[in-house]
Order: sequence, then structure tokens, then C-alpha cells
Amino acid sequence: MKNINIVEAMEQLVDKVHRTPLKQSATLNQLTNADVYLKLENLQKTGSFKIRGAMNKILSMSDKEAGNGILAASAGNHAQGVALAAALRGIRSKIYMPKHTPISKAAATKAYGAEIVLAGETYDESYQLAVEEKYKNGSTFVHAFDEELVIAGQGTVGLEILEQNSQLDVIFVPIGGGGLISGITLAIKAFKPHMKVIGVQAAGAPAAYHKFTGQKMKTSHHIHTIADGIMVKEPGFKTYPIINQYVDDIVTVSDEEIAHAIMFMLEREKMLVEGAGAAALAAILYKKAPIEKKRIGCIISGGNVDPLKIQTYREMSQKTMQLYFAG
Repeated sequence: MKNINIVEAMEQLVDKVHRTPLKQSATLNQLTNADVYLKLENLQKTGSFKIRGAMNKILSMSDKEAGNGILAASAGNHAQGVALAAALRGIRSKIYMPKHTPISKAAATKAYGAEIVLAGETYDESYQLAVEEKYKNGSTFVHAFDEELVIAGQGTVGLEILEQNSQLDVIFVPIGGGGLISGITLAIKAFKPHMKVIGVQAAGAPAAYHKFTGQKMKTSHHIHTIADGIMVKEPGFKTYPIINQYVDDIVTVSDEEIAHAIMFMLEREKMLVEGAGAAALAAILYKKAPIEKKRIGCIISGGNVDPLKIQTYREMSQKTMQLYFAG
């Protein structure tokens, strides 16, 4: 994709974002009979990989674009990335977020200096409201995933992984709108075309999975998952062709499996990760694709979870954990 320059994005972001660890877990290796490496984007600035794409887009704007102010829509993580990047450049930002956005994400976004509007039941509804405002006031819109500079920024996760361990066999990546997996896949396939990339969707929001596997899905289909960061009704117009051409497979995980992965990270790794951040790990724990005796990369995409929901996740995961360890 000639308009998606990930190497250029890497150079632009080098002193603006964290180079996150690629960490192993002896417990996880033993459970899965694989050599698993966790890419910890939950330790990124703003607690998520989203800062990469937002920062790359906002730093690349002309002074005229920046002067119009920034508008965005987000379930939470993109909002924080946009708010911080805009603040660093001295630009005002306004972000539409769903009504039920976790308080922690909304508060953090506001703390970074953005004006926030809680409106809409889902990301898609918030997005429509933000687009309507864009046409009214001419602000520069920063899309959460369907934008070349954003995709390039997210792709820097893939380049970092290649620098940290170029010998992986497979990488599991969560999919919502597809910005992260598009960027990572372009980076990986450019340098290591035989390295497999497997996308992971929540079973309650499986649009990309249905499209990829040729299954029809009603556009009115109600979506719901604890992984709010990947709760998107449709993959992007720009991201899906990349997914379709380069991603090797897409699998789904249930909310109970995601909850188990959240609790695994909390209890075994002493890290609190959000539902979207735990989705790829859930696919590995439940062996949704062949992983035994392979070198596996796993994107832990974010850690912005509402602490009040931990008990709910514990209860959701208990039954599936008992079955998991019994098996």
C-alpha cells in the first residue's frame, strides 16, 4: 500500500511513544505447550497502542488542518491517543464517545485536555454524530482505524516485534475496525512473508470474521461484548482489503474466554488488561488455531479497564476456567 509508510511512521514516533516490552511467561508456555511472547501495549502511553496511529496522523497534519481543530469518535483508547497527541501539538480536540464508555476512559480523555461528548449507544453511533459535526464546522477528523496515517502508526507495533524477535511463527492480533491488524500485517509481510498473522474477534462482534469466512451477517445485527475496544459493527473500507489479502486467518473468542484471559493476566502476570487487550491471549489459551511447539506472538493491545468490572470478569471466567484446567 503506497500510502501506508510504516518505516516513516516509526521514525516520526521514535521519541513520542514507548517501545513496549516483548515478554515471556513461563506459566503460559507450560499451559499452551508453545513459546509465547506477549507484546505489552497495555504499558504504552495512554495504556493502549492507539496513541501510535493518532500521534502519527496528528504530527503529519498541516498547520491549516491543525488550525481547524480535531474531531474524533472513539470507544475510549483512540480518544486518549487523540487527546494527548493534540495537546502535545497545542491543538484543541473534541471527541464523541458512547454513553456507556468506562468512566476511567472518559476521565482520562478529559484529563488529557479534550472536550468529550458522551452520545450514542455504540462506537458506530458516536461516529455518525461526530461526522455530522465535522460537516458543520470543518474540523479535521481523525478516524480511529480507517485512515492511512493511522494504519501506518499502528504498524509500528509490527516493526518493533520484528526487531525484538524476528523468529516468530505466528502472531495473534485483535480486530475491531482493523487498523491494528492492517498495520501489523503490512509490516510483518513486507519483511517476513511466511510469518502468519491470525486475527481475533469477539464472538459478540464478529463482522470481520463473518466477512473473511464468507458468512452473511445482517447489518442490523446487535453487537455486544465485554471487549468494548473491538466492538465495531463493520471493518473499515481501507482496512478490510488489507485484512482480506494478507491476514492468514480470523478466529473468534467468547466473552467467557476473554474474561479468563483477563483474570490470567491479573493473577499470573500481575497486569490488568482490558477485554480487547485480552482477546488475542484468549485465542491462544483456547488454541483457536494450531500453536503447539511454535513461537507465538500475542498482542496485548491495551489495559484501560474499569476496575469496578473485575468482579464481573472473575465470575464470568470461573466456570470456563474450571473446564479449562480440568481439560
